[in-house]
Amino acid sequence: MSYAAFTPDAVTRPFARLLPRASVFAVLTVLAFAVAGIAPSEHVQLGAAVAGTSLLCLTLVSLVYWGRLRRNRAQGLVTIAGFVEHDAAACLVADEAGEILYRNAAAEAKFRRAPVTIEAALSTLVTHPLGLVTRLYMKAAQSGAAREDVLAREEHLRLSCHPLPHGGALWRLEDLPAAPNMAALNAASELPVLVVGRQDTVLFMNAAARRFFGERVKSLDRIIPDLPLKLNRLQAVLADSGKVHCVIRELSAGVGRRELAFVPTEEDLVELPESQRFFDALPVPLLKLSPEGAITETNKMARDLLGRDDLVGQSLGAVLEGLGRSINDWLQDTVLGRVSRQSEFLKVRRGDADAFVQVTLKPAREGDTPVLVAVLNDATELKTLEAQFVQSQKMQAIGQLAGGVAHDFNNLLTAITGHCDLLMHRRTEGDPDYADLEQIAQNANRAAALVSQLLAFSRKQTLRPQTIDVQETLSDLTHLLNRLVGETVQLEFEHSTGHQTIRADKRQIEQVVMNLVVNARDAMPKGGVVKIRTEALELVKPLQRDRAEVPPGAYVSIQVIDQGTGIPADKLQKIFEPFFTTKRTGEGTGLGLSTAYGIVKQTGGFIFADSDVGQGSTFTLILPTLALGEPEPQAPPDAPMIQAEEIISSVVLLVEDEAPVRAFASRALKLKGFTVLEAGSGEEALDIVRDTNLEIDVFVTDVIMPGLKGPEWVAQARALRGDVKVVFVSGYAEDVFSDNGLEISNSAFLQKPFSLADLAETVQRAVARPDPVTQ
Repeated sequence: MSYAAFTPDAVTRPFARLLPRASVFAVLTVLAFAVAGIAPSEHVQLGAAVAGTSLLCLTLVSLVYWGRLRRNRAQGLVTIAGFVEHDAAACLVADEAGEILYRNAAAEAKFRRAPVTIEAALSTLVTHPLGLVTRLYMKAAQSGAAREDVLAREEHLRLSCHPLPHGGALWRLEDLPAAPNMAALNAASELPVLVVGRQDTVLFMNAAARRFFGERVKSLDRIIPDLPLKLNRLQAVLADSGKVHCVIRELSAGVGRRELAFVPTEEDLVELPESQRFFDALPVPLLKLSPEGAITETNKMARDLLGRDDLVGQSLGAVLEGLGRSINDWLQDTVLGRVSRQSEFLKVRRGDADAFVQVTLKPAREGDTPVLVAVLNDATELKTLEAQFVQSQKMQAIGQLAGGVAHDFNNLLTAITGHCDLLMHRRTEGDPDYADLEQIAQNANRAAALVSQLLAFSRKQTLRPQTIDVQETLSDLTHLLNRLVGETVQLEFEHSTGHQTIRADKRQIEQVVMNLVVNARDAMPKGGVVKIRTEALELVKPLQRDRAEVPPGAYVSIQVIDQGTGIPADKLQKIFEPFFTTKRTGEGTGLGLSTAYGIVKQTGGFIFADSDVGQGSTFTLILPTLALGEPEPQAPPDAPMIQAEEIISSVVLLVEDEAPVRAFASRALKLKGFTVLEAGSGEEALDIVRDTNLEIDVFVTDVIMPGLKGPEWVAQARALRGDVKVVFVSGYAEDVFSDNGLEISNSAFLQKPFSLADLAETVQRAVARPDPVTQ
């Protein structure tokens, strides 16, 4: 055997790294002797001569060592080459870096393109050679040799690695006969077969598999959407022709790999016994349980209903939940006949969606063994309707509570702001107490804004509708919104063309948009983009969304889109509930979205939410547009100026059950020159009206009072006094009249809390003209 059998420089290449070292030693030796010859000091000359002699010795030793290594390496390679030259297996000798030094005749025939490295050679046979080469080389370095059977693209191979004494390794590729199962499948039925490695990586696909799936697949999740594998059961796979049901069978398993065959079929588990196939085919979801609650048998409908195929062996309590007591106790009572009702509604333990089942348990015997048979019924829709009904009842109760609280709170605020106005009325701005009184008035107004949110939630808020253009309204709001979102959040507007005029309370629509933008900002703690998009929407047929139906017509759509954390599906249906919030304690009241919901509903519109966790949320407002050419309601003309003597001659009957409010209103009207008669209830007011000696020009009355309500006593009083003008005041909304069927003509309405100026102006308007006044 000569060196000719090796690749060029095969012997000298591994030792090329030694040559620079010898060259360095030689150069240093020459420099040392040169210094010894020219140095002026004898000590320096002596030191340089000693150093040069030492370096000369190191150079000679390196050259001798390098030559000996070269001869040993050459002899070792010649010996190995002579040993494997005629081996039927492909043999390759490579250095530590994997560069091929020698290949035998079998390797020459197998790798006709003469690859340079072991990795390049194996890349023509397997998909990921680098990990295989590294793993085998490291294992061989530790244990002296290593081998691994691999399934190449078209053949089975056994790859061996043997470290060599002077560095490098001998690689041997031995062809193995194909596995019997594999050969039979490929030759006979041509079933799609995959070889799967660790982490569901596809290592090999036969020709039938490539045709069946239409491409070279790298991972199982590409073709099996509902992993994990369900061996010997029907499972949907994504073939080239679409979704196909297959039974997946495992042909063989080795270390880190499995051979899987895909059998397209419409039947499941054809090997099941006849009795088991009958149980599996029953059109009723059934479970067979042991007395301890372990599931021993299931049928297909039960598995589909519960969304699991691994039910056998699980306890019933691990699959279902919902009983107040232990499920095992319920099972034991059923076995012993101690329960009068064996049917229970239970929740399915599933992470994808809420599901409920009605479970009916019946004891039975299988031979001498007691068993339990559970009959399941899908109760998800029933429980959903029940939850919706309970939620509607709860929302109605909370709405009534909110309205009542707002009414009482508005009475308190009226007394506070009213007496504050009386104090400020007697002081100038230079008075030391004037600033304190002004602070009281401002904070009372802030409290009134909070009450308006409660009224908006309960949909008992007084709206002041006007014709507004959505784009113009949002444009006017841009500066305020930019201040709200801060520097890390960017606000973008996207307006489409079309008719975007609505009739609504501009202030309340602005409040809804601000609430949604603030929520979007809070959902993006690291910043992002909040997009506000408007467009004209024409519905030719009803739009079904969630549990609402938007009738056909012309609408304006306002969308607030963020890139935040998103809202989980189980919380998305609760976000419009009052006091429900996904924010941490102290960061939100839970009234923002419920307030927006109340305002939008009271305006006659709809609000919907869409969200993907990690992607963001979209809130959509759908508001009815004002038809083109539709006349806008005309505002009432300004009241004519009235003379002071007319006011002095006017008599006001003030009816208010809250003494502080009545005291303030009476003093306020007297300050404006009115003559005031006071009553604390509707019954007391009727007694005053029956006195024919008294002249009364205006009734100023609260709406909701104990006993006779305002509209009720006014209706009786007008039977005695004719068409006396009326001003109603209330902490509720103006629609309290229509809600109770008490329409009073020639009347005005004043919302609590009101100021001294508001009350005086409203009463003056009522005195000045007979037509109804709107405040």
